Amino acid sequence: MAETQRHPFLQGLSKHRGAPPTVVVIFGASGDLTARKLIPAVFNLSYDNLLPADFFLVGYGRKAIPDEEFRTLATDAIKEFSRRELNAEVWGRVAANTSYVAGGYDERAAFDRLAQHIAAIEKKIGREVQTLFYISTPPSVFGPILQNLGASGLASKYLGQAHHSKVIIEKPFGKDLKSAQELNKTIRSVLEEHQVYRIDHYLGKETVQDLLVQRFANSIFEPLWNRNFIDHVQITVAEEVGVGTRGGYYEQSGALRDMIQNHTMQLLALTAMEPPVSLDAEAVRDEKVKVLKAIQPLRLGAGGDVARAQYSEGMMGGKQAKGYLQEEGINPQSATETYAGIRLSINNWRWQGVPFYLRSGKRMARRVTEIAVQFKRPPGTLFAESDRFNLAPNTLAFQIQPDEGLSMILNGKVPGLETRTQPVKMNFRYSTTYGSNTPEAYERLVLDAMVGDGTLFIRGDEAETSWKLYTPVLEAWAAAGREGMDSYPVGSWGPANADALLAASKHTWRQP
Repeated sequence: MAETQRHPFLQGLSKHRGAPPTVVVIFGASGDLTARKLIPAVFNLSYDNLLPADFFLVGYGRKAIPDEEFRTLATDAIKEFSRRELNAEVWGRVAANTSYVAGGYDERAAFDRLAQHIAAIEKKIGREVQTLFYISTPPSVFGPILQNLGASGLASKYLGQAHHSKVIIEKPFGKDLKSAQELNKTIRSVLEEHQVYRIDHYLGKETVQDLLVQRFANSIFEPLWNRNFIDHVQITVAEEVGVGTRGGYYEQSGALRDMIQNHTMQLLALTAMEPPVSLDAEAVRDEKVKVLKAIQPLRLGAGGDVARAQYSEGMMGGKQAKGYLQEEGINPQSATETYAGIRLSINNWRWQGVPFYLRSGKRMARRVTEIAVQFKRPPGTLFAESDRFNLAPNTLAFQIQPDEGLSMILNGKVPGLETRTQPVKMNFRYSTTYGSNTPEAYERLVLDAMVGDGTLFIRGDEAETSWKLYTPVLEAWAAAGREGMDSYPVGSWGPANADALLAASKHTWRQP
């Protein structure tokens, strides 16, 4: 495919982002994430000629699966979940180098077998490879996997030698500050920080990456990106679905752990951070940590900065839907929140006095993730004396999903002989400009890990800083039980106690 015909995402990638010979080992290879995201990502990277010539895929899991059966499962996953149709020639090149090793995650002998398997690959191609271990498992086995990687010699601290290893870890990175610190301690005992890629797939989404471009590549925004011109910021992560069959998992998680502490805080950090000195991974992540550390401790109790609720039964899509307490596997006295609303204050020069409102919930009016930056209203001197002037505050909204793009609300004159005003919206959609078949987040993130670019991954101190903010909230909620728990009907935009977070500043939640 000619360079001029390739998607803009791919422009120049094969020229300067080449990965060395690589073995990717997926722990949890028979799991849902592997089928839905990881295998299709590998296929599409191969389709775009972004995999190294010597690329090997190894599945690892407790279940014994013959190599040929694993290849068949991978092929079926591509047929069902890939953004492109299966291309037998393209996938055949990867499938020929795809294999499977069975073993327990706490079974040292199985990791020794895995090491022998990788050594056989190196002998076959006549040179050393980098090993990229993707831990796509429940967090309960993160520790055993990391410890066995170290004990078996599969993973070691990179000191400049040709043979080195990297690890990708799926969230959650702990369940509170203490567990996050313990996980980081385990990681540091085996690897250097730059060898670890804590993955948050939201950071691989096009609009999230575009946020930095809009802020720092457009002079109309950066001079206004501060307390002098911005009134407040709202970040919404709303889901239509309920807990479904994941009730057992969700009871141990809740909205704050599942969405706010990780995804939503990453969106906030990119929105609020200071300009980095460069696009180097550490420069970007340094600024993210700085702004997270500037967030003031959350006030708890009545009139505080946090709200929680559970969805109650109601109508969704024309059908009656259960409330959370009626879902399968849910304790009827559960104190697990399906909605969390947060009001944050950032104590630095840029954002002093500008509230940041965060919310995430299940069974809300529609599925949408967006960052909405609302600017201050102009002085009411020219267009405030009459009902003829329908004015709205200027708002710049980045929609992360489902339709990636951004919009700007402006005020314009209504055509006619009389001067009347009306808010108008300017829209930009990625699918309209670039086509709908854009690379998915996991493609970008797997490629970045292979070539050693950590920009879109979470550093250990980022995770700990976020947990430091939210652990007191989780502890207070656990102590309070159901006291202070509100409810909201299925299909609504959330509970009354979340509205109260904004009311003191005369703000209201957007309905994106």
